[in-house]
Amino acid sequence: MTSSHPARIPQDEPMTVVVDLGPAAHGVLPVLDLHGPLDTTRIEAALDSIAARRPGTPTRRPVLETHSPGHHTLRLAPDAPDDFPLGRLADLLTHPVTAGAPPTRRTAATPLQRELLADADTRPGTGAQVEQMAWSWDGPFDQERFTDAWQSVVDCESVLRTAFDSGPEPGIVVHDRVEAEVVRLPHGTAHWHDLLEDDRRRGIDPRRPGPLRITVLGGGPAMFATAPPLRVVLTYHPALLDSWSVRLLLREFYRAYLAGGRLPGGERRPDMGDYVQWLADQDTAPAREFWSRDARCSALIPGPSGLFAVGGRAPDSTGHGCFRIRLTPEETTRLAVWAASWGATESTVLQAVWALLLYRLGRAEGTAPVRFSTTVSGRGILLDGIEGLPGALCNPLPLTVAVDPDAPLSGLLGALRDRAVDTAAYEWVSAGQIRAWTKDALAPADSLLAFENRPPVPDALTSGLAALGIHVEPPEPLSARTGFPLALVAHHDDAGGLALTVSYDRARLADATEALAYGALLLRELPYRAGKLTTVAEALALLSGMNPGTGALPGSGGAGDEAVGPAALEVLRPATRPGAGTVAVLQAPAVTGSFYDRLARAYPGPEELVLLRPAPGGAPARHRALGSRTRAGRNVTLGGFTGDGVTAYEIARLVADRGGRPRVVVLPGGTADPGELARMLAAAARRAA
Repeated sequence: MTSSHPARIPQDEPMTVVVDLGPAAHGVLPVLDLHGPLDTTRIEAALDSIAARRPGTPTRRPVLETHSPGHHTLRLAPDAPDDFPLGRLADLLTHPVTAGAPPTRRTAATPLQRELLADADTRPGTGAQVEQMAWSWDGPFDQERFTDAWQSVVDCESVLRTAFDSGPEPGIVVHDRVEAEVVRLPHGTAHWHDLLEDDRRRGIDPRRPGPLRITVLGGGPAMFATAPPLRVVLTYHPALLDSWSVRLLLREFYRAYLAGGRLPGGERRPDMGDYVQWLADQDTAPAREFWSRDARCSALIPGPSGLFAVGGRAPDSTGHGCFRIRLTPEETTRLAVWAASWGATESTVLQAVWALLLYRLGRAEGTAPVRFSTTVSGRGILLDGIEGLPGALCNPLPLTVAVDPDAPLSGLLGALRDRAVDTAAYEWVSAGQIRAWTKDALAPADSLLAFENRPPVPDALTSGLAALGIHVEPPEPLSARTGFPLALVAHHDDAGGLALTVSYDRARLADATEALAYGALLLRELPYRAGKLTTVAEALALLSGMNPGTGALPGSGGAGDEAVGPAALEVLRPATRPGAGTVAVLQAPAVTGSFYDRLARAYPGPEELVLLRPAPGGAPARHRALGSRTRAGRNVTLGGFTGDGVTAYEIARLVADRGGRPRVVVLPGGTADPGELARMLAAAARRAA
């Protein structure tokens, strides 16, 4: 848009728009007469909103002529289409500005943001479209400095002062001043798991400025070196922030904390306004052709392609399930090396494994398509500084791949690898745009697969914190309740292991633990078994025992006494002498892998220390995973967090039924630190000896 001269006037008075269509027969373009105070940024935001909703809108902007402070004329560009939505433009210009403090500027919401906002609006009060990250803070804690540092980040990061407006088209307003929301709860006032669920239920209102909330549980007096570790939850709305963004902001918080609570420098550029302008400048024709061609190719493969379309059912249950499995650092390294030998990545292998699981769940035969959605970072675009831009850019896109049992497994990996390369050019396109272009032929499937990468934390920040006696861990993503019935999120934990977390809607899927357990089995076994001539059918054979509801573990011998499920048990620390017994800890979904590594270092022995992962079949499956450790005469002590009591008791009962001695079940609160838990387990093991 060009203007005869700048017109930046407050927007707190009404605007009247008169649309003059002109004598069409003479080829005169329509004009809009604007009567009332006007800010040119409001016109820009309205035009951006229309461009985002109408792919292919010409990039040439209308001309604004200002006759007086209260009278303006907006003339359309010569290449404006005949069906340009003049009425919508008039609505956007005349809609009242959001009440409250005047925003500094307004931009259009991106297509992805509108879709995420619409999904959240359809499920209020359910914790939908609310995401969380958590980490531990070990060392001195200065609450005032902590709060000041977050406030400084809010002051410098415009995305933390944004909110959606309530206009006819969702827009983003940036407020001049927003107070950082930092909630402090002393030790003993809340259990960790209850806090997480209550915090999620509270939600984030995307129409109020401030899409990030910080909750601190525990911590001692300011700069008190012997204070117990505290735990921090970052709760955010994915329509305004994604996980990459939160880690960027956390990095800025560390900078501010080390600077005494004040972040040096001004506002970040580029910001979301720059990104919206970049989107408006894109030619969507190549993206439209790519996805339309993809839809035509997918249509050539007959048969259903979604998880619930082929194998799912809607059980009579409600609620939300969460289940996590972790590959050890050694298993993760082996997987990465094997993937690289095929010119692929761990993410590609995970997509192939998920495709095999969906094929098996759907009881498909012959060549059949499977469809799921995968996330792209949204930061592989040609915009300078995009990798450092916090915002809602992480984008779920549909993926359909044909699974042919007679084809080599390397062919499936290659197809997924090439698909990722082709899609990289269009990762800024939203799923809603794809549905519109393909007339829902490529609508998102029922499951979402996300492989999270993390921006690195500079060594100077970690060493600076260490100089203050502070140790912090990378934040761990918790259960995400997206718009998908099932979501699988993979990430590397700080110990180098690959953590896999599945979240699912019980109203759509009774249990997803078996699927994830078998997925972990494939990730562990393929590097050993799959070679150049291995077929997809041979890989599928590893899933032959996969029958929902049987309770059998992957690779187990069914009812055999000593059958051990490889996905169910991990030895954290071996025994220091024969016959010393076993201490088994039940893995909790919201507890990080590094917690168990520190627990292993803190446990004095002499017993072996093992981690019992969740496994299909529940307590009986975990009991079978203990194998020979549960024979009569062997001491087995069970430990877990509050909420594990039912499972721990059932395992202990099974041990007693086999002639074992009575066992002690330790259930500390969710705020226990590794050293405290190690002491409690050691004391219980001595009593059971």
